Amino acid sequence: MSFSSDEVNFLVYRYLQESGFVHSAFVFGAESLIAQSNINGALVPPSSLISIIQKGLMYVEAEISTAEDGTERHIDTLSLIDAVMPDVVTSRKQIESNGKCPGIKEETAGGSADHGEGLGESMDVDVEIPAEKSTILKGHESEVFICAWNPKQDLLASGSGDSTARIWNLTNPDQPATTEVLQHCIKMEGKEVPSNKDVTSLDWNCTGSLLATGSYDGFARIWSTTGKLEKTLGQHKGPIFALKWNKTGNYILSAGVDRTTIIWEASTGTCKQQFGFHTAPALDVDWKSEDSFASCSTDKQIHVCQLNHDKPIKSFQGHTNEVNAIKWDPQGKFLASCSDDMTLKIWSMDRDKCLHDLQAHQKEIYTIKWSPTGPGTNNPNMNLVLASASFDSTVRLWDVEQGTCLHTLTRHKEPVYSVAFSPDGKFLASGSFDKCVHIWSTQTGHLVHSYSGTGGIFEVCWNSKGDKVGASAADGTVFVLDLRK
Repeated sequence: MSFSSDEVNFLVYRYLQESGFVHSAFVFGAESLIAQSNINGALVPPSSLISIIQKGLMYVEAEISTAEDGTERHIDTLSLIDAVMPDVVTSRKQIESNGKCPGIKEETAGGSADHGEGLGESMDVDVEIPAEKSTILKGHESEVFICAWNPKQDLLASGSGDSTARIWNLTNPDQPATTEVLQHCIKMEGKEVPSNKDVTSLDWNCTGSLLATGSYDGFARIWSTTGKLEKTLGQHKGPIFALKWNKTGNYILSAGVDRTTIIWEASTGTCKQQFGFHTAPALDVDWKSEDSFASCSTDKQIHVCQLNHDKPIKSFQGHTNEVNAIKWDPQGKFLASCSDDMTLKIWSMDRDKCLHDLQAHQKEIYTIKWSPTGPGTNNPNMNLVLASASFDSTVRLWDVEQGTCLHTLTRHKEPVYSVAFSPDGKFLASGSFDKCVHIWSTQTGHLVHSYSGTGGIFEVCWNSKGDKVGASAADGTVFVLDLRK
């Protein structure tokens, strides 16, 4: 395996960008001639400085290999980044074992023996979503980290490393999708220029009339459905990692690398209150009520804060590594958190220690989602379920009342970055860096639909009708799967 200085320089450059050291990244990029390298940034997932080098070293190969008949043969070396791409590694291993290059059909339809509940059988061909049921949306010039459906109509928003968000209009099934490009700009020398920073987060308000975006340039922005910039929110000192509207749509909540969280007045774009209780970058936020929320950080802490209170109303300690995501259940009764310590914890405001410490995943847990089911939801007769997605390539469904794992979903072959429940709670979509979107029955844990894209999947989401799944990918594509029969 070749290990070029260009690749290492690019990973260090991305690390500086992602850590908020914008000036240092600029200087380092200029001195190491990043712009002149041929590294494809769309192939490099976030937080890759350590993970790619560590994983890449696992695939160091000798240039001369001895075949079974005793003859020596030459093996082409892999680049560092090629060595961690699942399709390249799989192809190399199969070429070495039988001299054949695997086809897409063989890989997606054949499958291997899984060890999750009800998943030991080979994948049936009819679960594959045919190409005519997918719509590929092209236009982004870099990886697409996030996507979200408008809650009222089939408008799909996406955010990319190309410093744009886009609104794709799929409301007319008989017409090709149209798009509005939301160019994120900053002022330099009195002129508006593209920020050249990743769009990291986006969220629609409850009526679907406004889209909020957060960026690595440190600004949050509010846009109309037609792509008009309505407000620019500038109080953070560094990249914004998460951003959420409250239910009524009068406030926006954001979390940033500057260790603070902010409640914004949406109508004016002004900072209502800034909370500085974390001692390291804040990674995620989630509303508990109209004016209270929880935040988590790389400092391993979770704080519950309320508007007009100058201290947290509750703090939770227990994680031993950075906390990646937090989510309140639909009633605001349970708070779930997931961490690089490989645990999933459930908290309650009336207890200091966690209700459940769920330790089943074998690697970092990247994200979690609650089902839209149980008391207080539109599906009150179904049990509340929590889904967790991990870098161990599995998704787990949990009964939180009992603290037990209901199903382990094991079809993915690479880290799972995103999960999303259908509006009726009967299905779960998952997206992985193996380029696949899988759709599962939440009742049985069985795979019901599968689709193989062209890039690693960062985000999956359901439209409000529950008949379409959107996904955003590392190769710059956004695609929509039509699940109507």
